[in-house]
Amino acid sequence: MEFLDTNIILRYLTKDDPVKAERCYELFQKVKRKEIQVVTSESVLAEVVYVLSSRALYNQPRENIRALLIPLVSWSGLKIAHRRAFLHALELYATTNLDFEDALSVAHMERLKINTILSYDEDFDRIKGIERREP
Repeated sequence: MEFLDTNIILRYLTKDDPVKAERCYELFQKVKRKEIQVVTSESVLAEVVYVLSSRALYNQPRENIRALLIPLVSWSGLKIAHRRAFLHALELYATTNLDFEDALSVAHMERLKINTILSYDEDFDRIKGIERREP
């Protein structure tokens, strides 16, 4: 098993470097067919979301980011801790004003059955079932 970094995912999704994109495509076809397994982390995937959404780089709408990542993250050849929470965070990100990292926090709160967050970030006030409390 090997660890998958952000730039490999980005080359695959954006095809901004044709040579690297083709090699990444071949790699991901093997992952998709379960010929190989790779593992990555939420922080890598969060960085992918950040880079794709960056106005200075790819400026992708939230819905496009969700559509790009859901198939990739769903492949069983790609191992990621708390896959369902990550997929739920993508949904929250695409349908709310939350930053992706905040959407990921809400997804983990729901996974852990926690409904109170200690935060000064008022964006959480708009999320049904979440109570924000300031220390």
